[in-house]
Amino acid sequence: MALWAMNKVYGEDVVCSGPIYDHMEIEGNRIRLYFTHIGSGLTVKGKELKSFLISKSDGVYVAAKAQIERDTVVVYQEDVNEPVSVRYAWADNPEEANLYNKEWLPASPFVTML
Repeated sequence: MALWAMNKVYGEDVVCSGPIYDHMEIEGNRIRLYFTHIGSGLTVKGKELKSFLISKSDGVYVAAKAQIERDTVVVYQEDVNEPVSVRYAWADNPEEANLYNKEWLPASPFVTML
């Protein structure tokens, strides 16, 4: 909250939020996610991104792999050929959520929609 106030109320040039989902693009069997508030870039806390789920048009979400590519995140699962949606940290207590910006502010949970 202090960073948000410094930025929005006092006009200081500080990153005040972690990554916030903006939109997605479907690229074959992968979904590319775009974010606002990435600061100086996206990063992962740990070795690999966790807490991503992907679904086909049937609405059933399965665990997915995710990787940072420049300022985006690409999400996929080998068994999902026509993905339509992604969830991130979609739990009451998402303990493994580990997507951050390089200022170490965490990404907000989200679900994509077409």
